[in-house]
Amino acid sequence: MTQSLSVNEARKLVLHSQRLNNRHQFGNRTEATLEAIKHLGYVQLDTLSVVERAHHHTLWNRLQKFQPQHIDKLQRKGQIFEHWAHALALLPMKDYRYSLPMMNRIAAGDIHWSPKNSRETRKVLNRIRAEGPLQARDFDDKRPNNKMWSRSPSKRALEQLFIEGELMVPYRVNFQKVYDLRERVLPSDVNTLVPSEEELCRHLITSFLRANGLGSVKEMGYLRKGIGPAMHRTAREMQEDGLLLRTRVGDKEYFSTPSSLVLLQEKLPQSSLRILSPFDNAIIQRGRVNDLFDFDYQVECYVRKDKRRYGYFCLPILHGNKLVGRIDAKADRKSGTLILHYLQLEVSSSRAQTVLKALNPELKRFTAFNGCSDLKLHRYSGNGRNPVFT
Repeated sequence: MTQSLSVNEARKLVLHSQRLNNRHQFGNRTEATLEAIKHLGYVQLDTLSVVERAHHHTLWNRLQKFQPQHIDKLQRKGQIFEHWAHALALLPMKDYRYSLPMMNRIAAGDIHWSPKNSRETRKVLNRIRAEGPLQARDFDDKRPNNKMWSRSPSKRALEQLFIEGELMVPYRVNFQKVYDLRERVLPSDVNTLVPSEEELCRHLITSFLRANGLGSVKEMGYLRKGIGPAMHRTAREMQEDGLLLRTRVGDKEYFSTPSSLVLLQEKLPQSSLRILSPFDNAIIQRGRVNDLFDFDYQVECYVRKDKRRYGYFCLPILHGNKLVGRIDAKADRKSGTLILHYLQLEVSSSRAQTVLKALNPELKRFTAFNGCSDLKLHRYSGNGRNPVFT
């Protein structure tokens, strides 16, 4: 049997599952940050700081009292760890064992970033074993050239050992990784039993649907190397056991769970508005966003300047259950000004003023979140008169 949902119902399910409907659901303390990470399954890290960093931004949108220092506290206490989800991410320590297959695959010779240099990894490992936690800057070798992704031999070795799991990151200093031996970082009570392929697939499926409400097998195994056939097989088995439901939205087929569909009974606040990070869990899969929200989105910092349509660091605007526009923003922390290079709304004239009214208080919060006190709009495109934010 296939459950059919309208596009509006599907969006409602996604937003409730993503916890973008209410900033009070996880509580108000450091533990709330941990619960949010557990619920989402991961929160992506990114080096860009045009506005507040991606992991802070993602959590801020879901937690009323979020503070960036919560991350450091949780990491130092061994309640979260850094590793690869589909990109570098913060993950709950309770899920550590599900990162082991990837660690073991790379340790066995699979290439992630670059081929392993055993001599360099031994050198780095010996120093950390003898001296304790070290950063990349504690090694005096230099990168071979000035290309953006160029790394020194020691930096490549550190990253190799990190992705293999030999090293972990117990904390960061000014967002720079500090590396230490796994045995000195991993809590003693953490389950380190390597999951079977089926166990891993079940974990990926259940964690994705918990956080997203519905998803295709391709989405649930997003960027997971070589796992497609096993994901399809496991999804079929879970459906036969009544754990998954086939769900159709328009001409697209997804899976959902009985517990997720219960969320459709909850109302979605019509006035709620969020300014999203480009790396927010809700929009990280661009094809999915296009299918479910009819929103063609790309973060353009990786696009040549003359090819950009909306700006260097464009942030989607979510209003109610629709993605209604984008803001190319930059926090000028020296002057204390949040600069909106370009605000574009993609709504009708009748809705534009409603969106702008909801955007005004959210921009105030976002300005303060970015450590700024002033707001400056350079350019507006959309229906209605040019906005004035107060």
